[in-house]
Amino acid sequence: MSGNGTNPERRGLFITIEGGDGTGKSTQAKLIEEWLAERGRTVVRTREPGGTEVGVEIREIVLHHRGDIAARAEALLYAADRAHHIETFVRPALERGEVVLQDRYLDSSVAYQGAGRVLDPVEIRNLSLWAAQGLLPDLTILLDLDEITARARLDTSRTRYDRLEAEKSDFHARVRAAYLGLAEAEPERFLVVDASRPVDEIAADIRTRLEPYV
Repeated sequence: MSGNGTNPERRGLFITIEGGDGTGKSTQAKLIEEWLAERGRTVVRTREPGGTEVGVEIREIVLHHRGDIAARAEALLYAADRAHHIETFVRPALERGEVVLQDRYLDSSVAYQGAGRVLDPVEIRNLSLWAAQGLLPDLTILLDLDEITARARLDTSRTRYDRLEAEKSDFHARVRAAYLGLAEAEPERFLVVDASRPVDEIAADIRTRLEPYV
């Protein structure tokens, strides 16, 4: 881990936000960024895939390529993005003592490529850890929402879906179950939040968990 909540001015803090599509990750990331900035922390927001110039090209392939991509090839593309992103962007920011607030990380790969694509989740996690040289977040915020409600939210905000958003409900149900399993296995790293509640209530829960770090 990059830090443990002590001497936050001198050590970076790595926070990831996870959850299915339509759970409100972008909204909560903005609120977290503002709250941390008010407390004097330097915050950099990023995402996977797409947090670097190389990542933008990979994102275009994995989310918008027309036609099939083999499941293992998709997993390797995400791992390639992760390896470059962590080495060139995330680790340098953490070494400067900044807060890295990231939309999706290795848990997304385990949930989407492992459970969603029905690949071995242990192999996917090991691949991701290898790509990231073992870096785990200090805190992972999981916004949990059933797939039917999440899809209804997407329907009000999208004119078209990307490759993963367009998957059927059973795919997204597997993704959600995988996320909850990951959180149960690592309760010290995860904060699971009911994303069906009002935005301000969700934000309050997140701030309570973040308080020791700031």
